Amino acid sequence: MSSVSYFMTEELDMFRTSVDDFVKANILPYFNQWEKDGRVNKDLYIKAAELGLLGINIAPEYGGMGLNDMFSMVWLEQGGRHNIAGAMLSLCTHSYLPMQYLHKFASEEIKQKYLVPSVDGKIIGCLGMTEPFAGSDLAALRTTAIREGDHYIVNGSKTFITNGVYADYMVTAVKTDPNNARGGISLLVIDTKSEGYTASKLDKLGVRSSDTAEIAMLNVKVPVANLIGEEGKGFLYMMKSLEIERFSIAWACLGGCLGVMDVTLKYINEREAFGKPISKLQTIRHKIVDLETEIETTRAFMYLTTQRFANGENTVKEATMLKYKTAELLNRASNECLQFFGGYGFMEEFPIARVYRDQRVNPIYGGTSEIMKEILSKIIVDGVKY
Repeated sequence: MSSVSYFMTEELDMFRTSVDDFVKANILPYFNQWEKDGRVNKDLYIKAAELGLLGINIAPEYGGMGLNDMFSMVWLEQGGRHNIAGAMLSLCTHSYLPMQYLHKFASEEIKQKYLVPSVDGKIIGCLGMTEPFAGSDLAALRTTAIREGDHYIVNGSKTFITNGVYADYMVTAVKTDPNNARGGISLLVIDTKSEGYTASKLDKLGVRSSDTAEIAMLNVKVPVANLIGEEGKGFLYMMKSLEIERFSIAWACLGGCLGVMDVTLKYINEREAFGKPISKLQTIRHKIVDLETEIETTRAFMYLTTQRFANGENTVKEATMLKYKTAELLNRASNECLQFFGGYGFMEEFPIARVYRDQRVNPIYGGTSEIMKEILSKIIVDGVKY
């Protein structure tokens, strides 16, 4: 029995097959066009919702499946294996970023207004944290929300916001007390059609079918009822939610690694040089072995840690390790495997070229690899508890 099989149940195996069927029917036939268009078709959210993919870990009373995150892992890993990073990022940002805040911390009123239709794919969400002067240092946020009666008046900007162009709402980190760093941060749900709210599309190197925006907010009026949880608790909520964010990136990156190996093994067994398949060349064979060994050992650690996370254990350290490790591993795997394709690896018609472009963002977003290592240094070396 493989290390992965050890964690799989009949239900998880059946779910993996459903994910494959969904991707083959609803994404692969249209994906190249979506890459040219710079966005996925909005109907994709409805189709994903019909299979329950948008609310895997959301409680049934809000339309979700109420399943543990082993199912989330299988969804992102198997979807990621098809080398469709842009479409997967669009769907999973919606499900594992803004929706998680709504599910865990929002009022019943907000859940009914935003979470329920999000699970159904009727509205799309994004998460507004990163700013031009505040990325990994969330305490440095400059966007303000000053209360005036029954509303907050929001001024500021956000950047690199996935789903930001076509989203219907943004779960947004703001300063409700500009004089207090961490304690002055709150979270608001902002309708993207609000007066004074504008989104500008950014032109990216990769993941082109996932829209990314820069957001400007000028005197945007937001009802006080749209406050998530308590005022001043936003930093705490963000810290509590970073675990699932790091896991979601790791699950997708590991799937990407598997997808890279799939297309590479197929190619090297078909491509001939010097009268034989290039898979017979020792220099290629040994590099493949090195990559496969590292991928499978990382995958085993991911399955073990995800099972612990699904059981409710504290896995902040392990989730951080996985985000760092899988992002860097996919970066290296795509680079080394593209080399085996020779000149064809540089051609857009070969999937490895798109993977090479798409994956480069993984060591950057969700916390850079350098930030992940600094967090781990504090845990491992300094004994800090999270």
